[in-house]
Amino acid sequence: MPLPEPFRLIGGGLAAALLLTLTPGCGAAAETTVNAPAPRLDPASTTRLDTAIFAGGCFWGVEGVFSHVKGVTKVVSGYAGPNDPPVDYERVSSGTTGFAEAVRVTYDPSVVSYGTLMRVFFSVITDPTTLNYQGPDHGTQYRSALFPMTPMQDKTARAYLAQLGDARLWNKPIVTKVERYRGFQQAEDYHQDFLARHPDHGYIRQWDMPKLVAFKATFPTLWQAQATR
Repeated sequence: MPLPEPFRLIGGGLAAALLLTLTPGCGAAAETTVNAPAPRLDPASTTRLDTAIFAGGCFWGVEGVFSHVKGVTKVVSGYAGPNDPPVDYERVSSGTTGFAEAVRVTYDPSVVSYGTLMRVFFSVITDPTTLNYQGPDHGTQYRSALFPMTPMQDKTARAYLAQLGDARLWNKPIVTKVERYRGFQQAEDYHQDFLARHPDHGYIRQWDMPKLVAFKATFPTLWQAQATR
């Protein structure tokens, strides 16, 4: 069921109050929004720019939300897995390659931390309790996973997953895994900035626009109206 017309992007922004118009009958209501706690372990980084890899279902919505986070300078949709052999959307969609649809987030750690990005990820982007699927998309390529790029990211990610488990924000166990980073292959051009370029696409309206609305409503101080390209 597509979402109502008001969920379109208007003037580069979204009305947070639209979150209240979601009804149980809408597909978007199948995914739960929570306000995950701030990470207890979130060490400061001294580098000018850092990179993080997140897999949380279809990369359109994951990219769409992260592109509106203050401090994020670039978001690329792609496939988390070895750099060789090359893969494409059709091969990854078979669910037999071991790759995951993912996004590569480049960010300024003086503005937004890795821990804060994880907090956004688990609050409004992914359901960490669904094994090998998100929303209507099923298969190992749609699993929820973190791919730390540094030992500190690895330590922070594992600590945060343990913290979320103790918080019991969901009715089912968390199945999101921390996986070893082996590489990242950029997806085809038509997948990049898909939400920003196709806000009226049926899938986007039903499954991804609600995540964007929830992000603005839940984290207004992190919201930037102009999407990072």
